[in-house]
Amino acid sequence: MPISRAAVHHRPKSNYAYAYDESTVHVRLRTERGDLEDVTLLYGDKYDWPDSAKRVSMERLGHDETFDYWQATAIPPYRRLCYVFELEAEDESLWFTEWGFEPVTGSVPEREENGTLHFFEYPFVNPADINDPPEWANDAVFYQIFPERFANGNPDLDPEDVEDWGDQPKRNNFFGGDIQGIIDNLEYIDDLGVTALYLTPVFESTSNHKYNTTDYHTIDPHFGDEETLKALVDAAHERDIRVMLDAVFNHCGRQFEPFQDVLEHGEDSEYADWFHIREFPIEFEPKPSYDAFAFEPYMPKLNTENPEVKSYLLEVATHWIEVADIDGWRLDVANEVDHQFWREMRQAVKAIKPEAYILGEIWHDSSAWLRGDQFDSVMNYPFSYTAYDFLATDDIDASTFAEKNTQFQVRYPEQVNEVLFNLLSSHDTPRMLHRCDGDEQRLRLAFFLQLTSPGTPCIYYGDEIGMTGGHDPDCRRTMIWDETKQNRDLRAFVSQLIQLRHDHRALRRGRCRFVQEECTADLLVYRRLFELDNGNTRTLTVAINRGEQPSSLTLEADADRLFTVGDGAERSDADGTWVLAGSAGAVWQHAE
Repeated sequence: MPISRAAVHHRPKSNYAYAYDESTVHVRLRTERGDLEDVTLLYGDKYDWPDSAKRVSMERLGHDETFDYWQATAIPPYRRLCYVFELEAEDESLWFTEWGFEPVTGSVPEREENGTLHFFEYPFVNPADINDPPEWANDAVFYQIFPERFANGNPDLDPEDVEDWGDQPKRNNFFGGDIQGIIDNLEYIDDLGVTALYLTPVFESTSNHKYNTTDYHTIDPHFGDEETLKALVDAAHERDIRVMLDAVFNHCGRQFEPFQDVLEHGEDSEYADWFHIREFPIEFEPKPSYDAFAFEPYMPKLNTENPEVKSYLLEVATHWIEVADIDGWRLDVANEVDHQFWREMRQAVKAIKPEAYILGEIWHDSSAWLRGDQFDSVMNYPFSYTAYDFLATDDIDASTFAEKNTQFQVRYPEQVNEVLFNLLSSHDTPRMLHRCDGDEQRLRLAFFLQLTSPGTPCIYYGDEIGMTGGHDPDCRRTMIWDETKQNRDLRAFVSQLIQLRHDHRALRRGRCRFVQEECTADLLVYRRLFELDNGNTRTLTVAINRGEQPSSLTLEADADRLFTVGDGAERSDADGTWVLAGSAGAVWQHAE
């Protein structure tokens, strides 16, 4: 059979060819699943061809339902790269160039008579164009806190209508959580093994969630003040814990002073162009006559293309880094704000704190925001939903989970995959235990998956002690502080998993490859691979069996079990066959 040309895909200067660092370019190729036996990358410098030509066999990263994905590492000899692919099938061999396909007739393609090369090009490795997330994010374990529901450290700040801690959350009720409550419980957070905090908004607002900002320069008085925030950041930093705040720049609150001015003066307001108002006079029902988040009248959308709005918000972004020394921003509804605003925000923030972490809230393919000029990372909901489907509802099997996540990995450069924000629960979703219908063992497997996968994991407050809750507002229950009502065994398990991640760089920074030939309906197997300074590779194998019956898998004979979940795994013979119990997981380390 001839090679399926229609399935072959590559595009330079994209997720298929990108600079991993200043000396390395990763090159990827997509082909029809099962179509090719081998792919070779032939590369060199276009001004020194063919003398600089090198050949490297491409690694098959894995496959999804339709395609195989390949990757190779190229070291440009002079920071320039030209390259072609040699495709090999059982009955055919082809060069794949920028101009298409041609039969393989020699060891290297030759120049045309006019001297041109029809090669793909990565023209030059410019350091300014490299996507370079902050180093610390690779090693971080985040803990998300909804401040109004975490802990009440200063009752003097409570709203007048505060309810008893532990009562049922509603969309508009208050319980008195504040920043001092977080400070008071930093020891609990530190003891869990967490190294970074993500706080939902803390700025002045009329709601309990604070996503309708009234004043971006003022800490909500029910939470504390600027000094309280600074005290939290200082106390966290003393424990080597970073602090990331939530920036709501897509929209503001209805009580935001410029919007109030527009309500009062209409189209004559000096702030009329700060918003996207379709017609005057302003109407709120049945839908607002201005753009708003999700048609919510109390959340008018800001016009970030307006120079005054842009200047105002960029000053906010830098102000809290300079004043409180925060370590990053999570950007709410990031996909609805213009790209140019985010580019300028990145430049402003990184100019004063290069290691600040910029995280976008995007629930879908985020390639357009992850090219190195806007965000360091995004909230990795594609991972979340495949985890739900695999472990909570059994809607997909292990093989499908591996296929989908292989496809997701190819969406982004590897350095982005290393810091994608992996979450199981959040203030916007039902808690994972609720999704698992109260099955604690499935929750443990989900934590195990999250903390052994590539990316930066984030634990939603209370998940580690068995808190549950359905859709918003039920997922925003008050934190349980009575230890007799906490699942302390679950907390100890999560802490052990976090420590496992801290102890093994391969789990924090290693490449992930699904062992798809070992994956079945219930058994998921993947490897984390990390190159050591001595040139060897540290390899960990991770397996999860969600089924009730034991599953067997074959590993190298030298595999040494590091960690088990549930009834764990036992070696069944000396040649490397292991039996993994039902509803269990394990991690093995291989000799170098």
